[in-house]
Amino acid sequence: MRRYSEVATLTVAQVDALAARAHGGQVDKIGVPYIEHVRAVAHGLAPLGGVLEMAGLLHDVIEDTDWTAEQLIDAGVPQPVVDLVRAVTKQPGVPYDEMIRQVAADPLACLVKIADNAHNSLPERAARLPQDKRVRLAAKYAAARRVLWPAVERGHVETIVRRVNPALLPEPDV
Repeated sequence: MRRYSEVATLTVAQVDALAARAHGGQVDKIGVPYIEHVRAVAHGLAPLGGVLEMAGLLHDVIEDTDWTAEQLIDAGVPQPVVDLVRAVTKQPGVPYDEMIRQVAADPLACLVKIADNAHNSLPERAARLPQDKRVRLAAKYAAARRVLWPAVERGHVETIVRRVNPALLPEPDV
């Protein structure tokens, strides 16, 4: 097996291609190709650096595909990116609210989850869900934001949310 130090690391464009292959054929809850979700998350994180942008592209790969963390490393994904993906991956038996508290304790993972939450909370996406699911997810995502947003710098939250879902930001005082 190759050691991490012997593997050339991938660029953001190469990670995007890897994410597209990994999520090939998948659709999200509203029937949109799944790659659009991860690209939107990555777009929100792009101003904060390549590691975060790559983590955005891969944030659901371990959870929602047959890729493992070890395979990502072997493919050349930088270790810090894989560490962030692991940090935001749901673990069996861990309730969602506990996972959110764990993610909030890691500032970089928290930023990835904020971008994910912002995209999942887009009004136009929610409008395409059944009413009961829309209400349940809106409450779940709002509760997560109350934990995640205070855990990192406000400017980073605003940067991400402005790019992904500006409707979540408060109206400026006039």
